[in-house]
Parts: sequence; C-alpha cells; structure tokens
Amino acid sequence: MSLSQNSPARLNTLFAKRTQKMKASEIRELLKLLDQPDIISFAGGIPDPAYFPRVAFEQAMLKATSEQAAGIALQYSTSEGYTPLRDWIVDYMGRHGVTCTRDNILITAGSQQALDYLGKLFLDPNDTALVAWPTYMGALGAFNAYEPRYDRFDPQANRPIEDIEADAEAAGGRVKFVYLSSDFANPTGVTLTEDQRRTVLKRAEALGCAVIEDAAYQELRYTGAEVKPMLALEIEEKGDIEECRTIYLGSFSKTLAPGLRVGWAVAAKPVIQQMVLTKQAADLQTATINQIAVNEVARGVFDAHVATLREVYGARLNAMLAALDRHMPEGVEWTRPEGGMFVWVTLPKGMGGAELLVRALEAKVAFVPGGAFYADGSHTNTLRLNFSMSPAAKIEEGIARLGDVIRAGM
Repeated sequence: MSLSQNSPARLNTLFAKRTQKMKASEIRELLKLLDQPDIISFAGGIPDPAYFPRVAFEQAMLKATSEQAAGIALQYSTSEGYTPLRDWIVDYMGRHGVTCTRDNILITAGSQQALDYLGKLFLDPNDTALVAWPTYMGALGAFNAYEPRYDRFDPQANRPIEDIEADAEAAGGRVKFVYLSSDFANPTGVTLTEDQRRTVLKRAEALGCAVIEDAAYQELRYTGAEVKPMLALEIEEKGDIEECRTIYLGSFSKTLAPGLRVGWAVAAKPVIQQMVLTKQAADLQTATINQIAVNEVARGVFDAHVATLREVYGARLNAMLAALDRHMPEGVEWTRPEGGMFVWVTLPKGMGGAELLVRALEAKVAFVPGGAFYADGSHTNTLRLNFSMSPAAKIEEGIARLGDVIRAGM
C-alpha cells in the first residue's frame, strides 16, 4: 500500500526510532494549571511576571524598531549572536571569574537550546551521560533524542573511575559528559560546594569527558556566599579557557524574561565553533530584535533588577520553609536551599508523588511529582515545589492544604 493511500495518522509508522525516547514534559503539562485561578500552583519553574522589567523592555523594543535601528533589528544576523550582547556577557562572566572573549560565546534560544545542541554534538547511541540523581527534567528531554545511557554522578561518592568507564563500555559506548547544575539545582535547590566542584573537574579529567555546567539560577542567591562557577575554577587551574573541558550555560530567562528565549554558552573556541555549525543547520540565529532588547535592558537595569528579585524571591523561600516547618507531618523531609526557585520534598516510603498529586488537585494545590526528574523514573516518593510565583499568604495556604493531604494519605 502506498503512503498516499494511508491515513495521515499512519505517518507515525515512519518516525525515526529516536522519537521513542522523546517524552512529554510533565512540567509543561502542569503549567496549564496556572490558567485555573482556584489552583494554588507550586508546579511551574517560572519567574513572577509581576516583576518583569516591562518598562525597560518597552523602551528597548521601541528603540530597536526605530527608523534608524530597524534595519539591523529586523534583519538576519550572525549565528554567533549580537556582538554588543556577547561583549556584555564577556564582562559579566569576568565578574564571576571566567576570563573569555566574544569568540568563546554563542547566543542561543535559551539555555535549553544549548542543551539540545550539546546532546547532538557529543552523544552517539549508547554513549553515557553522567547526571545528578535527580536532575533537570529538561536536560533529560534534550538528551533523550540522541539515545544515551544515563549513569548516576555524585561528587561525594567514591565510585572508582574504572567502574564508570567499564559500565559505559559494556553498554556499547563511552562517557561523553557530566551534566550538573552547580547553583540551586532544578529540582532539588542544592548547591555544590567549591570542593565538590573541584572534585567534579578532577573526575571529568580522569574520565576524559566534558563538563556541562548549567548556571540558569546562578544570580538567584538569597543567603550565603557566592561559589565560583566550575569554569572559573578550571580556568584558575589551567590558565586559559582554551584548555578547559567545562561548557558553561547561562540564561536571561530567570533574571530578565523567559519569553524572549535568550541564553548563552561559554566554552573553548572549538566547542563554540561546532555549536555555531549546529545552530546554522537548526535555526540560523537567535532572533536579532530579542538580543538587541536584552542587551539594552541588561546594560541598563540588570544589577538593580536582580537585587529586587533576590529580595522578593528570598522572602518567598523563607515563607515556604517556615510553612513546611509548621504544616508537614513527621516523616516528610525537604531541602533548605540558599537560592533558586525550588524546594525538594521527600515523602515517607510507600507514598507516591503522582498519586499524591491527584488528591492534592482535589484540594486545589499543585506540584510536580519527583519521579520524572530521575533518568530511571525511580524515587517516586518525591516532589518539587516552586515558590517564585506565589506571595507569602498563598504559600502558607497552599502548604497547609498539601500538609493535610499528605497527612491523610499516611
């Protein structure tokens, strides 16, 4: 039977095998709950739109679309990214201990696009990606299409390097990279110490693999002292970014505005050059007008705006931790982050986050079940709570409802 005689729905029989690895994001589905005003949602991992620098972006867009500037803002541009924005990022990275040039920087459509590019660049089927347990669900989604094998990576574990390599070889590939979020990780909120970061670098050196450092939440620190990025620590050790195996991913989504989809990668030039070729094949370039607007706003209000976010989100984190202390029954545990957007909750054994969500929705409160953050779907007695979207009173009410639901299920 010819294809033309088939129902269009039968086209799925032609899909590549890799599509079987692609799964719907539970977070994207749960975001639909935000449209229901009676739901107190701790599900999204998104910034509060009430604090977007709207006026600054309005002025930046007007400037970008003026008669004098529109010819650049609305035109094709280079794949590497808007030069003034890359220069701003050079200065920004320098403030965090990363000495680089604009040739070490690629602008991407959010750091999520960079994760997809890096999966495409590094992973052959059955290669091993070392990830935290749990890890960012979006990273698993980006890497899955390239058919990797996942293995647990814990900087504090004493697992021999030889065992990691042997397991990777037995699976039919080799270890290609370690993927970690150093600061206030999604989903746990946990931050790696400087010693742990140095351990990651040493173990990656021994494995001969890359390190992907996802720094989406780096600026959202509310307490404690800043820890240098792994890329900065590696530059200190090796003296030059061109000798480094760490690939740093940054984003304006959690600081300025996620809707513009502007992020960046910083790495040795050969890595950036290969990512540029990947981008040319994928979308040619990140939207010029968005880059111009982000550059204008970053140069004008970035530091002041981030200071406001730290004050607002820091108070909300404190409100959530206090509410958890008051309302969670004995046997429930949670992390105490110093920043970011998330608190990670571990339920008593035998309780499932997905089943709990069904009952929680009846009580008009939502969260993300934790199993989706594990590459093997394990540890289903966990859940992720977001605090950035809710004022203190709503956090108090929502955690009280959730505590009642958990208590009733114990």
